[in-house]
Order: sequence, then structure tokens, then C-alpha cells
Amino acid sequence: MRFEGSYQAAEADDTLECGICWWVYDPAEGDATRDIPPGTPFSALPDDWHCPGCDAPRHKFMKPGQ
Repeated sequence: MRFEGSYQAAEADDTLECGICWWVYDPAEGDATRDIPPGTPFSALPDDWHCPGCDAPRHKFMKPGQ
């Protein structure tokens, strides 16, 4: 069974955190490890993007506090 995080309901400027290692994706910062520029919302990340902290897939991300 696959866990679905709350990333699908995220707004463009929401930060999201990995449910495995708690690495935080902040759209204002982007992701330097994958050359994702600042200002890129989570929904616009490439389909093959994974957590830089633990390599978890996108569906493991959720809004902090959920």
C-alpha cells in the first residue's frame, strides 16, 4: 500500500517536508542538488524528482504539521 502525502493539496508557496527524513522543500529556495531554481513550486518539480535527503519519492512529502 502506498502512502499519499498532502503535497497534492499544496499551494504554490507552501513548504513541504519529507515524511521519511524530514528534509524540507521550500519553493523560495528551490533545490540546488537538482538545479531546481528558486521560485519553483512543488507541483512543478520534475516527475523523477526525489528527496535529496533520503531519495524518497514525491508522494512521501506532506505539509508540515499534518
